[in-house]
Amino acid sequence: MPRFDPGPSHEPRGKGPSGQGQTTVLVVDDHELFLEGLALLVGTVPSCRVVGVAHDGAQAVAMARELRPQVVLMDARLPGLSGAEATARIVADRPGTAVVIVSMFADDDSVFRALRAGARGYVLKGASKAELGRAIEAAANGEAFFGHAVVERFRHFFAAFPGAGFAVPFPELTPREREVLTLVARDLHNLEIARLLRVTPKTVRNHVSNILGKLEVTSRNDAARKARAAGMGE
Repeated sequence: MPRFDPGPSHEPRGKGPSGQGQTTVLVVDDHELFLEGLALLVGTVPSCRVVGVAHDGAQAVAMARELRPQVVLMDARLPGLSGAEATARIVADRPGTAVVIVSMFADDDSVFRALRAGARGYVLKGASKAELGRAIEAAANGEAFFGHAVVERFRHFFAAFPGAGFAVPFPELTPREREVLTLVARDLHNLEIARLLRVTPKTVRNHVSNILGKLEVTSRNDAARKARAAGMGE
């Protein structure tokens, strides 16, 4: 699978945001020229080291599993497996890897689909080196980052509904139960969920039982369908 050789001018220079070296980055885009340019640009950020490049969503998922980068810069629109679908799989498979979407598009549907998939950030193509560096640093530290144009989209979106609050799906569930339900909606089994959340399978079974009761459904499949209808697990 493609790895990125930054050459001698991109040796580690200083410490990354975690203080333990440079932040490792996987870059994903289906346009070869943009992919190479973005990888080179990220490689000039002192706190970052590009460990690989991928040309589509399926390759990104496989390389994230193999290379275990701290951050993935992901194009939103990819052939085959979309950027959002690849993001959801990477986040489910490797909770320690953060995904930042880098896209030409900042429409509401693209942004919210990426966020529902688990992306930690969203910036537009053409972002400055400084903005990309801030996005990578924030994501590596478990924080969210959105480019200026995306923040403006948020502002206009919520301004259109001044009297409405942000509706959280199934407010009767605890935060942990929502995490479990999201993974159930992605068709993960209890053992997989237990591994991802670092709890015992018995704890997961208890959460699922509580979820079924609160959602007033009788089966795991019914809960998964209800969750997906509410935009969870995408």
